[in-house]
Formats: sequence, C-alpha cells, structure tokens
Amino acid sequence: MGSARGRICWPPRYSSLPTPQGFSQNPAVNFREKIIPWDELPAWRAALRSRGQTLVVTNGCFDLLHPGHVTYLEAARNLGEALLVGLNSDESVRQLKGNDRPVNSESDRAIVLAALASVDGVCLFREKSATRFLAAAQPDIYVKGGDYTVETMNPEERRLVELGGGKVVVLPVVPGKSTTALLQKIAQL
Repeated sequence: MGSARGRICWPPRYSSLPTPQGFSQNPAVNFREKIIPWDELPAWRAALRSRGQTLVVTNGCFDLLHPGHVTYLEAARNLGEALLVGLNSDESVRQLKGNDRPVNSESDRAIVLAALASVDGVCLFREKSATRFLAAAQPDIYVKGGDYTVETMNPEERRLVELGGGKVVVLPVVPGKSTTALLQKIAQL
C-alpha cells in the first residue's frame, strides 16, 4: 500500500456505487486499479518490462476531457502495448494554467482518465515539469501533442527519455478541440 502523498483515493461520497462483480463472460472493468500511486509506479513499470511490453507515456492536465483528448490518447495507446498518463496535480495545473484552473480536481480527473479503455494507468505528479515523472516511468515511447515539436518541448524531458533508450513522438492535435476553447464557449452561455 502506498503513502497518502500521490495516492488518488476512491472518494467516499461515491462508495455506494457498485463495484465490478465480473458476472458476465467478460472480465470485470475496474478503473480504480488503473490509478497508480506514485510509490507503486516503479513496480508497475517493472511488471510491464518483465512481460516485454512497450510502454507509451504521455502527460498533461486533462481538465475537461473532450474529443481532442480522447483521440490523442487512443492514438498514443496504439503506438505500444500499454499507455501510462502522468496527470498534473491541482497545484501544478494552477502553475501552468492560472489560478482559475483546474476546473476538475486531480482525483476526478484521474478517475475519468482511468475509465478510458485506451488508458492502462494514471499516475499523479506534483511538479510543473514532467521530468521526475518520466524518470520514474521510463517510457519506451513518450508522446506529446501537436502543439509541441521535438525542438520546442522541454529539452530536459526529451534528453531524459532519449538517454533511457526511449523515443519521442509528436501526434497532431484535433483542430478546434481544446479545453481553452471549451471554457470560452461555456463562459459565453
């Protein structure tokens, strides 16, 4: 069991919801198991490596999930056998986006991401930069969105991934789909 720091706990206010029972021919779906506490990330990564699975990693705020996010995450997942999403904490989102963000709490954002079929794991990180997260995740492939290029991304993140034997892939953005545009539309209602 991990420490409270970095752990996303299943909110007690939702505890009355049913948990997966596995009563059909399909395996039970349990997004709770896909939320990886920080201190359990090295063992999670080691298990993937021991099975020879290619790990794709991305990171971000994922504040208001929209079709651009879902398309991006699906494309990222299709580059390997497992997709890990590094999720910015509430404090790091404020540092990146301003004091009016995030709209959704880190716990809620982790739950929504973990419920996606394309996402195999979600791990919260507290820093503004993903460098420490990437060092722990050790991606085979690190995916960035098309608002970056390999040249404009954080050079420390790029160097860390490449020194670890990983490669960086930039996926195109879905035109017209962004959290900022969505928030602007909501503000006009």
